[in-house]
This record gives sequence, structure tokens and C-alpha cells, in this order.
Amino acid sequence: MAYLLKRFSFLLLSLWYVRAVELLEAKALLRWKENLPNQSSLQTWTLAVNNENLTSPCNWFGISCDNAGSIIGINLASSRIRGNLSNLDFSYFPNLTCLNLSSNVLSGPIPSELGSLSKLTHLNLSMNYLSGFFPLSLANLSQISLLYVGNNLISGELDPRLFSNWNRLQFLELHNNNFTGMIPSEIGLLVNLVELALSSNHFHGFVPSAIGNLTNLDALALHRNHLSGPIPSSFGNLTELTMLFLHQNEFSGTFPHSLLNCNLLVELLLFTNRLSGFVPQGLANLTSLRDLDLSENNFSGPLPQVCQGAKLQLFTAAFNNFTGPIPKSLRNCTSLVRVRLHNNQLSGSLDRDFGVYPNLNYLELSHNRLEGLLSAKWGGCRNLEQLKVAGNMIKGEIPEEFGKLNRLAVLDLSSNQLVGNIPKVLGRLTTLYFLNLSNNQLSDVVPLEIGKLSSLEDLDLSENKLNGQIPGQLGECLKLHNLFLRKNYFNGSIPFQLGSLALQGSLDLSQNLLTQQIPPELAKFTMLEHLNVSHNMLSGSIPSLFGTMTSLTSIDFSYNDLEGPVPDSGFFRRASLAAFSNNKNLCGEVPGLKPCSNTSVEKETHKKNHNVPIIIVSASLSWLILYLALFILYALSRRAKRSRESKEAMVSDARNPLSILNYDGKIVYEDIIEATESFDEKYCIGSGGSGRVYKAKLTLGPVLAIKKLLCLGGEQMEKLRSFTNEIRALTEIRHKNIVKFYGFCCHGPHKFLVYDYIERGSLADVLRDDMKAKELEWSKRIKLVKDVANGLSYMHHDCVQSIIHRDISSKNVLLNDKYEACISDFGTAKILNPDSSNVTVLAGTLGYVAPELAYTVSATEKCDVYSFGVVALEVMMGKHPAELVSVLNSCLDQKDIQLILDPRIRTPADEETALEVASIVRHAVSCICVEPKSRPTMRWVSQALSEARTNV
Repeated sequence: MAYLLKRFSFLLLSLWYVRAVELLEAKALLRWKENLPNQSSLQTWTLAVNNENLTSPCNWFGISCDNAGSIIGINLASSRIRGNLSNLDFSYFPNLTCLNLSSNVLSGPIPSELGSLSKLTHLNLSMNYLSGFFPLSLANLSQISLLYVGNNLISGELDPRLFSNWNRLQFLELHNNNFTGMIPSEIGLLVNLVELALSSNHFHGFVPSAIGNLTNLDALALHRNHLSGPIPSSFGNLTELTMLFLHQNEFSGTFPHSLLNCNLLVELLLFTNRLSGFVPQGLANLTSLRDLDLSENNFSGPLPQVCQGAKLQLFTAAFNNFTGPIPKSLRNCTSLVRVRLHNNQLSGSLDRDFGVYPNLNYLELSHNRLEGLLSAKWGGCRNLEQLKVAGNMIKGEIPEEFGKLNRLAVLDLSSNQLVGNIPKVLGRLTTLYFLNLSNNQLSDVVPLEIGKLSSLEDLDLSENKLNGQIPGQLGECLKLHNLFLRKNYFNGSIPFQLGSLALQGSLDLSQNLLTQQIPPELAKFTMLEHLNVSHNMLSGSIPSLFGTMTSLTSIDFSYNDLEGPVPDSGFFRRASLAAFSNNKNLCGEVPGLKPCSNTSVEKETHKKNHNVPIIIVSASLSWLILYLALFILYALSRRAKRSRESKEAMVSDARNPLSILNYDGKIVYEDIIEATESFDEKYCIGSGGSGRVYKAKLTLGPVLAIKKLLCLGGEQMEKLRSFTNEIRALTEIRHKNIVKFYGFCCHGPHKFLVYDYIERGSLADVLRDDMKAKELEWSKRIKLVKDVANGLSYMHHDCVQSIIHRDISSKNVLLNDKYEACISDFGTAKILNPDSSNVTVLAGTLGYVAPELAYTVSATEKCDVYSFGVVALEVMMGKHPAELVSVLNSCLDQKDIQLILDPRIRTPADEETALEVASIVRHAVSCICVEPKSRPTMRWVSQALSEARTNV
């Protein structure tokens, strides 16, 4: 009896102890919860008095327990938890084996108390905002096998003592932080490591050879640091390695022969270093290679015979000093998807050394010493999108079979020795947007079929032997931005049909045999920057309307038979005498030209020889002048009436209105007020936090979008008046994927921005409408993501002064009638915040704002990159990614990606489109990294998306 009583007492005592431990653990978690600003995901964390089951924390969200009821796991990944870990007392969890707090918004330091969790095997704190030093106390975690702290803000050096006790560690990820110093050689003690990621930090110095002791490594990522010296030969011991990323460092020396022992390598990336010497031919024995990138080094000698295993997909060796022939092994390498060997000194025969590649998407061999012919067999590369072989010694004709490349977007055959004519079949390539055949020996006329290239943006046929007339059909290439036809034998007149184009960059017709007058229709090129018609036989005068071409930065009319006055406005006022030299009789205000004061004498002489035509013209002019006088009187009376009815504020402000409007010099305040009937509600097409948007159809002008701003305060107006030059700079932005901004007008009661009107409205509206979203098939979505990337890249990297948008969102991406994306509203942030270098309020749209703007007032280009990533995901998912922003990572596999795609349209049927969608998703994820420095630049994103239809 005494034994039973004793046994019963022991059980009661044990039960009481278990309950006491549970209560202590629960209260420790609740104290932490109380200090968190966002507790929505922890609603089950509560102690219920009347329900015995709920008093146990083992039933709470994210909590797991052992059989004794003690907490062994805390998994709150992607739970939108904000706050820090300082109020979580880890001493209450002695049995904890797994702690996963990844993909949240945790800040502050990593608690040193974590080192007391002696049973911990998995610690994942990645993708947060944790800062401070890496605590040395974590060296006590002797059972740890997985340690993920990547994508945080942790700084300082790695203490060598950390690695002495981690004998069981298999996965160590410290990438995308702010670690400094050298990589400790003690890291070689972690002999069970399978994965080591130290990339995207500030490590410098030599890589310790002790890493060669980690013979179980499957993946080693040291890229994007400042590592220098030779690649350790001890890496040859890593025979289990499948991924080796050493790119974007400062490694020097030669390619280590020992790496040839790593015969399981699938991805080897060495680009952007200072490596030199020969690449060993034994690299051909790495038959599992799928991605090999040796570019941007100083390698020399011949390329190895890669692709022996027929698995190579991505092969890049550009920007080196490789010599010798193209590897013969590439001829039968049908797995190739992307090949970039440009800017070397490679030789060989183009048609003999290359085969037919059914999966090939991108081929660039430019600026080598290649000979031979363009192979007609390449017409079988039906997936080819970019073909660049410029700057070689290729002969022969352009094969007719190139007309079968119906996905081709870029064709650059310039600076070779091609002969014959331009094949008419190139007119079938409706996806072609870049065509450069310059600096060859092509002859005959330009085929009329070129006018069918509806997507063409850049056409360069310069420095050939082309003759005949410039075809007027070129005026049908409505997207053309640059046209180069210089140094040929074109004759006849300049076709007036060219005035239908939307040229934004250059028009160069110089060094031809062109005659007759310059068509005044060319004055429609209001966005053109460079105009050159020199060294021809053009006659007549320079059309006076050319003075309205406000975007010009260079002109050349020299060596013609031009006469009469030079336009006295726009860039013509600043042009040099050389731009008009060697003509018949030009005059004007340009220094060095004779003034036009004697024109009356010349007109009199002209009149004597042409009396009858002059009489007819004079009579016509008389009627025209009378009509214009009546029209002006009518317009003045209407304006006077409007003025009398205006408020006194408008009258007083009219003396000095702040107006920076720029559309052929004709857009004025009154035109817009009249077109919108003083901003009548029926013209309103949208509204936002900064104002309302109206549609305005000018009587003699374009359709515009007018953003009427909310009232600006007096102090804000004064700042704005001193900010005029920067606003004017915004009007000079010209890019096909950026909505044209004509300026800002402040007059009387109205303050508004003036933009081009884009037909289909915002991307947000299209995605919200099920019917419209279904029309937005994958090819269109892929294209518009690229459009946005191109536009942002231009704003960040190609403007004279870098421009930060500050409010990229699906509402500010507009779609035209061809589903091309244009970035809008980029002037608003600048105009509403003239002191935008010190903005003290959060700019942007909720859900698209970069997380760092919650604790910093300085907006950078990386803020736009983050917003772009969100928009790109929204396009692919069909809706805002919301909380998935903190969950997604670039390691998503194809199945994971398919799960998040917009279910309203079918998943991509063909493999190429599926790969390109996956590539966009992964790039988008890289753009939404928590740490700004870990995000790529928009130039990099733009180039990557334009080059690849494959996983990156």
C-alpha cells in the first residue's frame, strides 16, 4: 500500500512539474507577444482558463512539443512579425531543437542567449532586418546542423572561434549581409558542410585553402565580395561540388588545374574577375556542366572543347583574349540555349564550326576574327531571338532562310564583308526590333518589304553600296526611333512619308546623292536628338518649322545646295557655323553666316523672272492674311471674355505663371482649360492621393492626360519656382517605355502636370478586370515586364542626371493599344517634393514601398528596384503578391512557380515561355531583397531579361 501511495505521489509530482514547465514556457512566449506591434498571426497564443486543452502552448500556431509537453520547435516563418528578439527569454526553452523565424520584419541584434540552447539543431533567421555583430555565444551550439542567417544587416568580422564546436553543421548561409574582414581559415573545421554561402558581403583578402577540407560540399557561393589572390588549388578536393560561384570578385592568377577534379560540377561561374592565362583543355572532361561563365577576365589561348556531355546550355566567355578556332565540340552541342563569345580574338569558319541548335535563344559572336559564310542552316534555329555576329570577316550573302526565324528580335551583322542584296524575306520578321547591316558591301535597292517590320525600333544600313530611292514604306515602321542610312548611293528626294515616324534618337542620311528640297514633314520629329543630312545635293531652304524640333542636340546641313534663312529658334540658335558650311546661300543669326538683311533684293530679282506665279501667290497670301486677321480677332475676343470671368487670383498670378510646357511650342494654359471645360467632371478618368487625372483632346493637337494637383501651399510654391530647371529636365526624358512628360503649369487656381494620353489605362485596371486579364497572355506579360525594366533602366542610368521614380506601382504603369508598357507619373514626386533629396514623408504606394523607407528618409534607385520586383510579380501572379513578398526566394523550382501564376490564363504551354516566366519571377524575387545592396541594378535586370529565356 505504501508503495502504491509513493508511486501515485510521484506521478502527481511529475504531472505538476510538466504543467509548471508548460506554463513557464507559455508565459515566456506571451511576454514576447505583448511587445510585438503586429500580433495578428499569433491569435491562438492565449491561455484559456476553462479549456484545459488550450492552456498548453503545444496547440498554438507555430509551436511543436515533445511527448512530455515541452516546446521543441518554434516555426513562425513568413508570419509578418515585426519587432525584435530582445523580449524573448530563450532560457525557458532548454529543449528547443528548431527555431525558424525567417522571412519576417525582425530587427535589432541576434540575442546572445541563443547560445544557451544546447539541443538546437536548426536555426533559421534569414530574410529579416537583424543587425549588429554575429554573437560568439552561438559557438556553443554543438548540435547545430543548419544555420541560416542570410539576407539581414549583420556586420563585423567572423570570429574564428565560432567554428570550433560546429562539428555537425551541414548548411551554413551568411549571404547578403554586411560582414567584413577575411574569411577565417577555421571554417575548414566544418568538415560535414554540404552548403556554404558567404556571397554578397564585404569579405576581402585571400580565400583560405582550408576550405578544401570541406570534401562534402555540394554548393559553394563566394560571389559578390572583394576576395583576391588566386583561387585555392585545394578546391580540387571538393569532388562532390555541383555549384561553384566565384564571380564578381578580384581573383587573379590562372585557372586552377585542380578544379578539373570536380567532375560533378553543373554550374561554374567565374565571370568579372582578374583571372588570366590559358583555360585548361581538361575542362572538357566536366561533362555535367550546364552553365559555364568565364567572361570579363583576361583569359587567353584557345577555348576548351566543352559540351562533351551534351548538357551545356549556357556558355559565356565574352570580353577575354581567347584566340584560335571555335571549339569543334560546339557544332553538335544541341543543348545550347545561350552562347556569348563576343569581344575575343577567335578565328575559324562560321558555317563550318557551328551547327543547328533547336533550343538556341541567344548567340553573340561579335568582334572576333571569324570568317566563312552565314549558314543557311541557321534558319532551323526557330527559337533564336538574338543573333549578333558584328565586327568579323564574314562574307557571302544574307541567306533567304533567315526569313524563317520568326522569333528573331535582334539581328546585328554589321562590320563584315557581306555582299548581295537585302533579302525581301526579312520583312516577315515582325518581332524584329533591332536591325544593323551597316559597314558591309550590300548593294541594290532597299526592299519595300522592310516597311512591314512593325516592331522595328533601330535600323542601320549605313556604309554599304545601296542605291535607288529611300523607300517611302519606311514611314510604316511607326516604332522606329533611330534611322541610319549614311554613306550609300541613295538618290532622289527624301520621302515625306518619313514624317510619320516617331524618331527619338538619330536620323542620319548623310553622304548620299539625295536631291530636291528637305520635306517640312520632318519637323514632326519633336523628340529627335541628332539630325544629319550633310554631303548630299539638297536644294531649297531649311524648313522654318525645324525650329520647333526642341529636342535636337546636334545638326549638320553642310555640303549641300541649300539657301535662304536658317531657322532662328531652338537648337539652331546654338549651332556652329560648320553645321551649315559649304552651301549655296544660307543666311541667318548663326555666327559666321551672313545676315538675311539683303533678302528683299534677292526676292526682287526672283520676282522679275517669275512675275505670273508671284501675282498668283500674292493674291493667295492676301486672302490668307485677311483670314488670319479675322481669326486672331475672334481668338482675342474669346480670351478677353475668359479673362473678365476669371477670378482675381488668376489675374494677379497671370503676370508670372510658372509654366514649363513643351509640345511644339503650342500648348498653352488656355488650350487645356478649354479642352477640359475648366476640368469638368465628365473628363475625369482617374484620381489618386496627389490629384485627379483628366483627358484633354486639343483642337489642333494631341490627346493629353492632365493631372490636376491638389492645392500647393505658399512655401511649397516658392520652392517649386526655384526648382524650375530640374522640372524642365524631366520634360527632356524621351524613351518609348516612359510616358512623355510635357511639363507643369501653375496659373491661377489650377496646378497641373501634362502627359501623353495612353489608351488602355493602367496595368492595375487591366489585371483587376478578368476579361482584360485573360487577353493579357504570357507573351504580352513577359514583354511588358521587360518594357518597365527598360524604362527604369533608362531613368536610372541613361539620363544626364539619374532620376528616381519613387512611386513605381501597377497604377503608374500604363498600357497602350499594343499592350506596351509605359511608366507614368514620374514627375509627381519631384514636383510635390522639390527638396526630394531630403524627403521626410514616406513616398510611394503602400505595398510597393521598399522596406528601408520605414527607417530612412533617403530614397535611392534601389527603392525603385524593389517596387519593380513587386510589379513584376503582380504581372505574373495576376494580383499583388502581398505577404508572399517576404516568403518568395530565388531558389523557387518550376513547380513552385507554376503554383503562384495567374490562374485565369493557362500555364505556359511551351518550355521556352515557361522558362522565361520562371526567369522573370526569379529576377523579381532578387529585386525584393530586404537589404538594398543585395538588389541588382535596373540596368542589370533589363539586360538579363533581354538576353535570356532560361533560368538565371
